[in-house]
Amino acid sequence: MFEQKRAYWRSLDNAAKLFSAASSPKDTRVFRFYCELKEEVEENVLQEALDQTIEKYPVFLSVMRKGLFWHYLEKSELRPIVRKEYKEPCSSLYVRDKKTLLFEVTYYKKRINFEVFHALTDGTGATEFLRELVKNYLHLVHKDELEPVELSDQYLTVKDQEDDSFSRYYDPDFPRKKKKKIKAFQIKKNGKGYEELQVNEATVPVKELLGISREKGVSMSVLLTTAFICAIHEEMSRIQEKKPVILMVPVNLRKIFPSDSMLNFFGYIEPGYQFGEEKDSFEDVLETVKIYFRENLSKEHMAGRMNELIAIEKHKILKWAPLELKNRCIRAGAKMAEQEVTAVLSNMSVVKMPEDYADYIEKFGVYTSTNRTELCICSFKDTLSLSFTSRYDSTNIQRNFYRILTELGVQVTVTEADFPEDAKANYEGKKVLQIFTFCCIAAIVLSMMTDIIISPGVHWSVYVASGCATMWFTMAVGYVKRFNLLKNAAWQLLLMSGICVLWDLGTGWRGWSVNIGIPNICLLIQIVMLIISRIRSLSPREYMIYYVMASVYSMILPFVLLMTGVIRYRTPSVICIGCSFLLMIGLIMFKRKEFKEEMHKKFHVG
Repeated sequence: MFEQKRAYWRSLDNAAKLFSAASSPKDTRVFRFYCELKEEVEENVLQEALDQTIEKYPVFLSVMRKGLFWHYLEKSELRPIVRKEYKEPCSSLYVRDKKTLLFEVTYYKKRINFEVFHALTDGTGATEFLRELVKNYLHLVHKDELEPVELSDQYLTVKDQEDDSFSRYYDPDFPRKKKKKIKAFQIKKNGKGYEELQVNEATVPVKELLGISREKGVSMSVLLTTAFICAIHEEMSRIQEKKPVILMVPVNLRKIFPSDSMLNFFGYIEPGYQFGEEKDSFEDVLETVKIYFRENLSKEHMAGRMNELIAIEKHKILKWAPLELKNRCIRAGAKMAEQEVTAVLSNMSVVKMPEDYADYIEKFGVYTSTNRTELCICSFKDTLSLSFTSRYDSTNIQRNFYRILTELGVQVTVTEADFPEDAKANYEGKKVLQIFTFCCIAAIVLSMMTDIIISPGVHWSVYVASGCATMWFTMAVGYVKRFNLLKNAAWQLLLMSGICVLWDLGTGWRGWSVNIGIPNICLLIQIVMLIISRIRSLSPREYMIYYVMASVYSMILPFVLLMTGVIRYRTPSVICIGCSFLLMIGLIMFKRKEFKEEMHKKFHVG
């Protein structure tokens, strides 16, 4: 591969902007691609293989950051460390305010796991990364038996990997068709909350399934989509049949629009069926799904869908909306879109490896975190892997699906999900805040009880409650922002300024909050930021935006209060404004390049 310097940062592609906004600990938007070998995995060799792989695909060495209008990806010097599997599959990888890589490689017995946050890449990009990783690993272990091979184009550059194909193929003049919104049937069971992801896996012979598909004159994707729809229908009541069963089926756009991008580049179609009209047989559904696939997998139709989504992103109002407002709008839109889909079927297609290497591999598999029911499919040689994930206790839909395939003449082998016993979801962090919150509430209740019993009519417990509330807010913000100390300091600056004013008002306004409190807090926070940067040896790129925010705030607020006559004792405010101004000028004069770069990065709208 040609050597090429990576850009320090880049904006997100169209799909990644959705994933970054909509992800949460409850819906991580992480998926796992794994390879099961015929031999136990050696950790140190896998680490060496990973180091080689990341040299070929450096685009994965990125962390997520927040700008004023959009998230963006920033080049990182962090390096991935191989670990034995230690947590629930598809656990969160993107932690807000924490600089961590957006993928992870783990192993367990004979299995190599590659988990990735969907904002970084899609199924095709993950497949290429895992293929390269497995190839490197097997070559290191079996150097005497295996010749070195290239799995992808040796002329592939970093620019090719980072290509935003959505933007490249976007046509603003492409005619758009309004899609009629239809509410689909929603699977509602007694779920297990978000404490455990249910994984249900099986394998079927590709030749058998392909033979039956050909007999019926359809593709394997059409056959499996039909089986999934019918499996869901078997769990529906007569009343529920008023709504159609609709699946979301992602489509790899690289097969339609040429691209070597390792970023997201996929669209989707939504095949479905309206039951309850006396034509509910498998063959009826199969014919409807077959026609839908034929009509909707055209280049024109997929281009239309792609242009619709990008046009929303580029809408003037949404484009210039602040990120936090934008995120809420995107989450609301995603929630509404979920009502139009019953379940998801994702077909990662065929995974190919060189013949000599394939002899050491049992199978490949893939599944994803989900807050609904999802079926992921991929094949290797004559093994088609089927992986269901859900958050529900019931596995009736999975059972129905396997039975339908068996009735069609396909041999289904259900495999037991094998994870380490200690690989469970970790919620310890939340408990710390819960305990602290309980202690604050307990202190307030005890003070009120004491107040009523010992000194009724004095109401000193109001001050205790206010003090506890103040302490809770500052500690809660500090806890939530604990991964980024400079951002934490910036938030504390805003919070403590507001608290000072509220306490001043609550105790009979004397003006100490604006005359002394706010100027001193502003100076103190800026000093704390300088100390943190020095102790942690932060680069200008890491501290720049927080220095700018603190200095601008510390100039404008005291200046406005001075000009409006609110401040009576001027000395602290004048000192604060002067020092903050010097800090800002210093940044502009001595760190001009980093200053311009950070301002462009944080305020980019494209």
